[in-house]
Amino acid sequence: MLRLVLLLGTNLAVLLVLSLAFRVLGIEGLLAANGVDLNLTALLIFAAVIGFGGALLSLILSKPMAKAAMRVRVIEVPRNAAERWLVETVRDQARRAGIGRPEVGIFDHPSPNAFATGWRRDAALIAVSTGLLAHMRRDEVEAVLGHEVAHAANGDMVTLALIQGVVNTFVVFLSRLAGFLVDRLVLRVERGHGPGYWIVSLVAEMLLGVLATAIVMWFSRWREFRADAGGAALAGRQNMIAALERLRHLRHAPPLPDEMRAMAFDAGRVQALFASHPPLDARIAALRARDRGASVHQGGGRRARL
Repeated sequence: MLRLVLLLGTNLAVLLVLSLAFRVLGIEGLLAANGVDLNLTALLIFAAVIGFGGALLSLILSKPMAKAAMRVRVIEVPRNAAERWLVETVRDQARRAGIGRPEVGIFDHPSPNAFATGWRRDAALIAVSTGLLAHMRRDEVEAVLGHEVAHAANGDMVTLALIQGVVNTFVVFLSRLAGFLVDRLVLRVERGHGPGYWIVSLVAEMLLGVLATAIVMWFSRWREFRADAGGAALAGRQNMIAALERLRHLRHAPPLPDEMRAMAFDAGRVQALFASHPPLDARIAALRARDRGASVHQGGGRRARL
């Protein structure tokens, strides 16, 4: 709930700062002097409602949408020992991470994957694929579960929605502004919106949307390193490394649907500017570097005590 308040507060802060900037810089007066009858504050509010509204709605509906899209079977009552272990492991990790008990589910997919979603860290959904359970050892599955619990504990779903809302606001605002300027200054349309407004706004929104996606995916890659560290803390660093190495060998399994990849513990994404996950080699190297750093620190501590 606190992060949701942060999301809304950030929205208002963005509006306030930009509105003040427009007034201090005299941008509205400059536009009016050039015959552009545009209320920048009103446009900014419109952009924020569209940008943050869409991100907020997506966040609130994330859990039911994920359940429906992946046909997740939530484990209400474990059917066997494996499901009982799955539920107990997630609950124990959630307790140690300081969050409420997540729902635990299984979805039928050959790819070894898992995902966490939900708009509240204390009411998240942790789901694993049948492929994950079939191809990984129990200690590796425990590490994957720890990774997903860390996502929930870090509030990554809300933070990602926050960043998405901010960039969406700027995309909508700047694309509409560009359309207005072309309409009034270049095509000399005096009233309403001419074809130039709609064409320029659409093209600008697509181009800015590409840049916005790159920004959001950069954050998505960064949060994966943090979730790996969280999984290592909950299930053991060597288990986390072993799980990533296992995924590296299984990367040729069929991928998840596009709409689910951003939430998933992805097994084979090709690293690129728009990838939601870093390369597995980079994630393994980061964990090993942390391991070496911890060993050096512990060794130094022992020497200091002698």
